[in-house]
Amino acid sequence: MSMPIAIDVDRLNFSFGSGVLTQPVLKNVTISIQQGEIVLITGPSGSGKTTFLTIIGGLRQASHGSVIVLDQQLINSDEQAKIKIRKQIGYIFQQHNLLKSLTALQNVSMTLEMSNTMTEQQRLDRSEAMLAAVGLGDRLDYKPDQLSAGQRQRVSIARALVGQPKIVLADEPTASLDKQSGYEAVSLLKRLAKESQTTILLVTHDYRILDIADRVVELEDGVIKKV
Repeated sequence: MSMPIAIDVDRLNFSFGSGVLTQPVLKNVTISIQQGEIVLITGPSGSGKTTFLTIIGGLRQASHGSVIVLDQQLINSDEQAKIKIRKQIGYIFQQHNLLKSLTALQNVSMTLEMSNTMTEQQRLDRSEAMLAAVGLGDRLDYKPDQLSAGQRQRVSIARALVGQPKIVLADEPTASLDKQSGYEAVSLLKRLAKESQTTILLVTHDYRILDIADRVVELEDGVIKKV
């Protein structure tokens, strides 16, 4: 039995600028990603990978083609539609984007503050369990500057997954990590996501981590090369 489709992109075109300054970034991109699938997008710098991720994540508006994420059309969508999608997505960025003044536990539990269904204690308990799952149960009260790059990336993985998102979008998550900690971070992400049938779309230049993917897609000059 095939899984439901989590992300369905059909003939997506996207450009920066307008008129003579128009610079096409994505050209006729078509791809379907199933729920629970781990898809890596590779390709040279400037090929549109991050732009693609931000459109899927409801962080950038596109107006040509079709982008259906969790049954919601994002092309020419209003802000409400994008907010609805963003609530179901976990984001992992290259620079961790952790708040330096907050502990690991506070950085993770902050994600849950939008949730009206949980008490503060429930939020902290779930965040603690998530940090324990990424191997940081003994680092709850450490601030980002007291953690290694690999540990900071694990905090950001915990933060992305703590809200039990349907989709995780990761942009160059191993860029600042050495080979060992980079591989550990994405293997961990894969294991936790497979347990919960979370879809992962991961942009990377890092050819050392390709084997964690169910599928590798190459984006070059805004065009998908192989699916």
